[in-house]
Amino acid sequence: MEPIRLQHVEDARTCAACFDLMRELRPHLASAQSFQEQVERQSAQAYRLLAAWDGEQAVALAGYRLQENLIHGRFVYIDDLVVAARARSRGLGRQMIDAVREQARQLGCAHLILDTGLANSLAQRFYFRQGMLSKGLHFSQAL
Repeated sequence: MEPIRLQHVEDARTCAACFDLMRELRPHLASAQSFQEQVERQSAQAYRLLAAWDGEQAVALAGYRLQENLIHGRFVYIDDLVVAARARSRGLGRQMIDAVREQARQLGCAHLILDTGLANSLAQRFYFRQGMLSKGLHFSQAL
């Protein structure tokens, strides 16, 4: 069995290969084409998509971006984190967080930040185990 390899998604072919897995997290995504276009637009805003590959299959994804603001200084924000249902309990979520955390350190960031739903207690427990702490509530309004 080949070891899992981590690699950033840099082209349309590998992005398309990630679509089905991203839909496990973001079921509202309409098509592989619109997903690729969205990733391209977000890339202009420093978004990067890291994939864990098991052969030719993406089994985990972490979408993140470098940001800076007055409250946190320089930080990396994780937009998307998903492990394929068939690949869970293999440490891939931890591996993805560790890889993004290392990227944040290399970029000179003061924080690694993400949001999760209030009702998503399994994810919250996972993030606590990764050394992340709940610091506040995220408020939103549909416009």
